[in-house]
Amino acid sequence: MEFEMENGRRAIGELCAKIEERGRRTLLSFPDFIDLAVAFPERIFRNIFQMFYDMMHSYIDLGVDEYPDDPESIKYVPYDCSRLLEEGTDRPFFGDRLFVNRLMEHISSFRRGIRQNRIYIFEGPHGCGKSTFLNNVLMKFEKYSETDEGASYETVWRLNRKLLGNGTDQTAQLLVEQLRNIVDRSAGEFKPPESAPAEFAGKQWLEIACPSHDSPLLLIPKAYRKDFFEALIADRSFKHKLFSHKQYEWVFKDSPCTICQSLYHALLDILDSPSKVFEMVFARRTLFNRRLGTGISVFNPGDRPDRMNIVSDDHIQNQLNTLLMDSNRVRYLYSRYANTNNGIYAVMDIKDHNKERFGNLHGIISEGVHKVDSIEENVNSLFFALMNPEDRENISDTQSFADRITYVKIPYVLDYNTEIKIYKNIFGNQIQKYFLPRVLENFAKIIISSRLNPQSTAMAEWIPDPGHYRNYCDRNLLLLKMDIYAGVIPAWLSEEDRKNFTAKKRRKIIAESESEGDRGFTGRDSIRMFNEFYQAYMKKDKPITMAMLNIYFKKHCCAEGPVAPDFFDALSALYDYTILQEVKEALYDYNEENISRQIQNYLFAVNFEIGQTQKCHYTNEELKITEELFDAIEGKVLGNRSPAEKRKAFRKEAQNIYASKTLAREILIEGKHVTQTGLYQSLHDRYVHNLKENVLDPFLKNDNFRGAVKDYMTESFKTYDKRIREDVSLLMGNLRARFGYSENSAKEVCLYVIDNGLAKKFTEQ
Repeated sequence: MEFEMENGRRAIGELCAKIEERGRRTLLSFPDFIDLAVAFPERIFRNIFQMFYDMMHSYIDLGVDEYPDDPESIKYVPYDCSRLLEEGTDRPFFGDRLFVNRLMEHISSFRRGIRQNRIYIFEGPHGCGKSTFLNNVLMKFEKYSETDEGASYETVWRLNRKLLGNGTDQTAQLLVEQLRNIVDRSAGEFKPPESAPAEFAGKQWLEIACPSHDSPLLLIPKAYRKDFFEALIADRSFKHKLFSHKQYEWVFKDSPCTICQSLYHALLDILDSPSKVFEMVFARRTLFNRRLGTGISVFNPGDRPDRMNIVSDDHIQNQLNTLLMDSNRVRYLYSRYANTNNGIYAVMDIKDHNKERFGNLHGIISEGVHKVDSIEENVNSLFFALMNPEDRENISDTQSFADRITYVKIPYVLDYNTEIKIYKNIFGNQIQKYFLPRVLENFAKIIISSRLNPQSTAMAEWIPDPGHYRNYCDRNLLLLKMDIYAGVIPAWLSEEDRKNFTAKKRRKIIAESESEGDRGFTGRDSIRMFNEFYQAYMKKDKPITMAMLNIYFKKHCCAEGPVAPDFFDALSALYDYTILQEVKEALYDYNEENISRQIQNYLFAVNFEIGQTQKCHYTNEELKITEELFDAIEGKVLGNRSPAEKRKAFRKEAQNIYASKTLAREILIEGKHVTQTGLYQSLHDRYVHNLKENVLDPFLKNDNFRGAVKDYMTESFKTYDKRIREDVSLLMGNLRARFGYSENSAKEVCLYVIDNGLAKKFTEQ
């Protein structure tokens, strides 16, 4: 029994130690705080905007750019927000690629210091997840503030009763000399104190925390800050940023709150010694706690405004009056906005009581100050608000500070990959195995098509005649637009349209997403429909197919719905084209060494006239420069039916690129082998693509091929000749390894391709 009691005491002791360690906000003396600023200037010299920027980038990972060498890239990159918005949350938020890129563009402005004195309104329709998004961001901000990387510090005064009571006869010294003494002290290695100084163990002092959470740096008088930090900061790189970047203007321009400012001047008058004043200045970690309303305040529409916005404390005021021997020197008075100074103030939906709150932010956001009785109070907060589109009328009276409002749209999901993540989160990752590959993706595409504008000016400027892609895209090019939104440039685009896909056109297409995502199937509609479809067609022994998808949407949901009827046909055609390419890819087994040799010879030969004989530097082969040599490659790259004029133009362009870029820069300057150059890779990809186009032809002419596919992994399969068994085994193995098919679904998709004559349907015109 005693042993159990001892274990209990030990466990409680360890628990208390952990709680104490995590919850401790040790006070640092002002010199120790300055030492900390020298050791970690990036953390100490930042305001709430820079801190929020750092928090976002600490949780968000930059994914791999799918097209790193694309000269027309607009840096539309795949950010990974799972650690910020999904992991460790009660309700994950899945931000699509469009929204996250838009968000990070706004966040980047925080780092540049140009987004202060603004309010950010996240606007989106019902069910888009606005509240979930903001709640998750605020929760992660709290967690970040508890880490060493997320530390920020606020001013705490410890007024020494004994010193103030006795006064001082010491001769006053210039403040700048006192500050230089602090600089000299900071030259040594920084070692944070483990506990408060012994002299404060009793009640010899009155402790007052800055209600506005101001940095102790602001207590250095403005007139001396530049010289002080010039002498203090040893890191040249950071010093340059501090004195030249707009994001650090606050360090030199901001003033401490009126309470701290009054205390500083009152103590300086009484003690007649800046060093004694700074001995009473301490720093401690700022607490960000949404539930307590400290550092983060969130207001819902039903939360009634406080009757008294002004806060005072008679007990503290009386003690200050006694210590300072003057009731007018320091007025302990501040507003409730001080709780979120250097913090976050959030309004959830601008309606009901929040309409009044939003209106009251006018002067604060415009001027950065707030009147408290006769005192001006600085308010430098990060202001957020959520709003439904129909509530814009509630802010019609705020047009006078409309230029201070930044709208960040949160639409319904417009990226099919993100839509699939939502289904998997709700119904489980196992749903994927009940679908043939690409079918689950197509369900998401149908949902998203309802959220897009039917007509696109930007797409029409890029591709004026969409009829060229009628075999695998809808006439409004919504399927192509979805791929662009998902960061995909589809392989079925023509070479000409790829070249015309300039950065300017890309920005126009991405910009159109700002006016989409507020119509069509809502997020709740999508989840309901998926559940209905999944329950109706999910079977353990038979995967869900495109045919099932078409039946469900055409008969049950979209007879009069927001999806154009021809979209289903186009989606089915694109599906057919995609699986045909997968089967061709799986069958492809050509000699890569031979292909590489032919391309290298071609790149060398285009630099010489017909009839010459030259030795290729890359393959060491003697080449007779003839039309036949060029035709062998150009027929594979451009197609056997390409006219002679097109081949000659292609040859001339290849020679120009080879001379100006491939040889002059990539080979001679960058030291690349010819097989590593962009021109070689482009020719190789097109060569292989055209080989794959016809890879099925010999198999489709063999009547035994279909039977071998059907009998694969059965006893009957052994009756086929060795070559067919090898080809079918290669096909099935590659479909599983490269495209995620199961054994049964691989057989099913192959039979579908053969029985529906897809190879003939998509024969190149």
